[in-house]
Formats: sequence, structure tokens, C-alpha cells
Amino acid sequence: MTTLEFSYSLNKLSSSLKPFALKLTRDLDDANDLLQDTMVKAFTNREKFTEGTNLKAWLYTIMKNTFITNYQRMVRRGTFVDTTDNLHYLNSSDVQIENGVYGNFAMDDIQDAISKLEDVYKVPFMMHFRGFKYHEIADKLQIPIGTVKNRIHIARKLLKENLVVYKHKN
Repeated sequence: MTTLEFSYSLNKLSSSLKPFALKLTRDLDDANDLLQDTMVKAFTNREKFTEGTNLKAWLYTIMKNTFITNYQRMVRRGTFVDTTDNLHYLNSSDVQIENGVYGNFAMDDIQDAISKLEDVYKVPFMMHFRGFKYHEIADKLQIPIGTVKNRIHIARKLLKENLVVYKHKN
């Protein structure tokens, strides 16, 4: 196939490649750039095309590979490499300024909600909160372990109802 024939075939197939480029890039300008890159690569590598094979499939492959290469290049360009001595410096709490007011309000509300619990629920809940195991709480309060679990469950449920304002919304 002569250069002129190859160029004519490329030009004829370029319109059928545009929808594929649009599908890959989802942007008209990027699709046009991808199509142009594909045509330039195909023309500069025309000696690698084997006459008698499917030119359209060859062009689709070039386009797909060009898109993947460009995407990988874009991702690498967007990657930040931390070259500081302390590799965790960016995520360290040394550079964070935290406003503790919200946390203070939340803690006040939590303490208030716990204080309003009946002692029958508050005592096992607070013991569990402080690290006691269920069987240790049962032994200390001289009640069955099932009762301990039930009271802690009810305390959590009541606290959850009283602190609904702090529930995260997704």
C-alpha cells in the first residue's frame, strides 16, 4: 500500500473512530486530541501495518493504547512524592490546628446524657466503658452476666436516642 493510499484509508476511517474516542474520554476536545494522536501514530508507524489485515482494528488498538498511556501519564503527573526527611510530615499532627470547641460541646452532651441514665444502667455501662469485662461486672454487682449485657445494651440504646444530633449522615 502506498503512502497516498494509506493516508486515504486513514482519512476514510477517522470518522468511525470518533465515537470510540468520545466514549473513552467523555469530552469532545479530548476526543479530538486522542483521534489526532491516533492518526499521527498510525501514519508515522505505517510500515508496521501488515497489508491485508484489518486497518480499522489496528487503529482502534492504537487509540486504546494511546488513551491508556495518556491516562497513566496524567495519574503519574498528579501523584505527589514526599521528599522531606520525615516521610510522614504531611500527615503529622504537628501541622494541624484543631478547634476543640465542637469536641467540648459533644463531651458535655455525652456526660450529661450518661448522668441522666438510671443507676441500674449507668453503673454497668461505665464499668464496661472503663475496661471491665462482662464477667467482672457481673461478679462486682452480683448479677447474672446476661443481665449485665442487657443493661449495657439498653444504656447504649438510650444514649444513642439522646445523642441523635451527633449521628453521622451519609
